[in-house]
Amino acid sequence: MTDDAPDDAPVDSAEDATPSRLRSLLPDLAPWRASVDFRRLWVSGTISNFGSFLTFVALPVQLKELTGSAAAVGAIGAVELLPLLVFGLYGGALADAMDKRKLIVWTEAGQGLLSAALLANALLPHPAVWPLYVVAALSSALVSVQRPALDSLWPRIVAHEHLPAAASLNSLRWTVGGVAGPALAGVVVAYAGLGWAYGADLLTFVVSVVLVVRIAASPAAHEAAKPSLQAIAEGARYAWSRKELLGTYAVDLAAMFLAMPLAVLPFLADELNANWSLGLMYATVPLGSMLVGLTGGWTSRVHRHGRMVVLSAALWGLAIAAAGVVGNVWLVLLFLTVAGGCDMVSGIFRAAMWNQTIPDELRGRLAGIELLSYSVGPTIGQVRSGGFAAWWGVRASVWSGGLLCAGAVGLLALCLPKLMTYDVRTNEHAVRLRDQRTATAAAPAQVQAQTQAPAPAPAPAPTQAQT
Repeated sequence: MTDDAPDDAPVDSAEDATPSRLRSLLPDLAPWRASVDFRRLWVSGTISNFGSFLTFVALPVQLKELTGSAAAVGAIGAVELLPLLVFGLYGGALADAMDKRKLIVWTEAGQGLLSAALLANALLPHPAVWPLYVVAALSSALVSVQRPALDSLWPRIVAHEHLPAAASLNSLRWTVGGVAGPALAGVVVAYAGLGWAYGADLLTFVVSVVLVVRIAASPAAHEAAKPSLQAIAEGARYAWSRKELLGTYAVDLAAMFLAMPLAVLPFLADELNANWSLGLMYATVPLGSMLVGLTGGWTSRVHRHGRMVVLSAALWGLAIAAAGVVGNVWLVLLFLTVAGGCDMVSGIFRAAMWNQTIPDELRGRLAGIELLSYSVGPTIGQVRSGGFAAWWGVRASVWSGGLLCAGAVGLLALCLPKLMTYDVRTNEHAVRLRDQRTATAAAPAQVQAQTQAPAPAPAPAPTQAQT
């Protein structure tokens, strides 16, 4: 029997299969192993993100101490929104027209200077209020300029087939800071003071800049347009022409606008007579995201990314709705964790679709549009959830928003069939970009082979008979 294996061939036992299945769930480290620039950028982002979450907690705490006004604290979001809208789009055009590494370095250094300003203000005998708003607005502008450059850099330093794995690893980078940063910030602010939190944030930016300057330069593509309103409009027209991309933006906006419950969590904890759980409620969404990041190896084997975006966004809404219906605080924490995991799955596959299909010369401008899609939604979603809570009740605001989200996502899936049929193996844009990157990678090897080939032997001199 020719199909029989030899006697000494390894046999998969149940014990061997179990570790294999576990390994398939662990994060795919291929981008980490293959690209030193990916490693440096990942570590840099993890460190600076951790410090940013320290300030994310410390700044509203300081405003509360200085003003005693909830409205004053809530105004932070208002001063951040306009720079986000303006510089998100312009930052995308800059990312296409400039060296992406330089843009990241300068914006990271600018964030460090803002942390230094917060530290100096906190050390004054009587800290002022206005610098907190100025720093919040400038920080929003710098983030809006940096994120398109950062998002458009990943496809340059990671192989095309490794981009889903890179998106999963990047989600893990964010969630580690999202869970550990606020938890440590509460301890630092309570026991060491605001100055220590701002000082630690400043230190993380210093370390981050040192790492980022060591990555390779990433100049603008030859076809890149100069930053202008016309260039921004060109990016918007391209996004509109790609209905599957348009679907990812619309689905994320709907999910965040209709089912983002963070603004009402303090009131939900009150209704459940569990004020002790508020910190846990804020940590559950990033915790769920982190769990997906730690077990995200399976994402590299999924090809129909659009369906996963729709399914995970709908499940996010249903999990939020369940958190609003149940009356047990532990179930609320469980469903919020599930929601966080679903949100991260959606984010991984949205990023994979963007990175694997958008041309390099448009990547920055499209990244600016992406920034708006996943940043504006949560901001205005806080307004929706708070308004519904005041009008209809806290728990009703939560569960109704979740159900509206699931319904809206389903409607968008019906209206945008290209999103549901997207397959990275056959999508024309993904195939074209994959072929371009393969050809670019093969060109240096061909040149090297030609230069190393032996020179042709000289033709023999003609004999007298031939002459």
